[in-house]
Amino acid sequence: MARKANTTEGADSAENAGRLKQIALTYKMTRRTDPKIGLVVAGVGIVTFGVLLAIGFLIDHPIYAGILGFVLALLAMAIIFGRRAERAAFGQMEGQPGAAAAVLDRVGRGWSTTPAVAMNRSQDVVHRAVGKAGIVLVAEGNPNRVKSLLAAEKRKMARIVVDVPVHDIIVGDGEGQVPLKKVRTKMLKLPRVLTGAQVTAANDRLRAMGDLMSNMPLPKGPMPKGMRMPRGGKMR
Repeated sequence: MARKANTTEGADSAENAGRLKQIALTYKMTRRTDPKIGLVVAGVGIVTFGVLLAIGFLIDHPIYAGILGFVLALLAMAIIFGRRAERAAFGQMEGQPGAAAAVLDRVGRGWSTTPAVAMNRSQDVVHRAVGKAGIVLVAEGNPNRVKSLLAAEKRKMARIVVDVPVHDIIVGDGEGQVPLKKVRTKMLKLPRVLTGAQVTAANDRLRAMGDLMSNMPLPKGPMPKGMRMPRGGKMR
């Protein structure tokens, strides 16, 4: 029993050390684009604790209020740190190929994502997410070129999954586009019209159809030198 307890404690310690290391790494990465993050997070914690402690003195319960203030201060610091870290991550990803796919992976539970369901020779790409709001096609690349990709995908979706709404999002800062950092919010605001069973059924049909990577006739082994993408509007 003692050996088992020591093993459990060792695993917990390793897990905690891993979390602290991850937090430290996230802080360093965020600080590159947000140099004031340390001051902002510390300020939020101090102000939150100070306000609760002051209220404690006013109601003649400084110890209880101080404990509550300490807990709330940690919570507020964690929330602010998480939001600024996420904003910094989006800032670093913006303009990078595949950034939208990384954002889709962070949308949350209930969404199934498939990156690069369509792509053209100019590296414009469309990703797909399926959830209770239906099918969401997220395109990144030249706004004029991705429209044809989206139109083709919508026609394909209409044949495969009937009565499932299909939404489209073009990532960008222009008119009618959605900035990368707002893609997740945009998707979460879509009305939920499907049940869990309907989402599963839609996913099964789409998986049976396959995706871009699984449908590409790539040869086994290393890719031959000088190999080019086939001519045409899209890769299938």
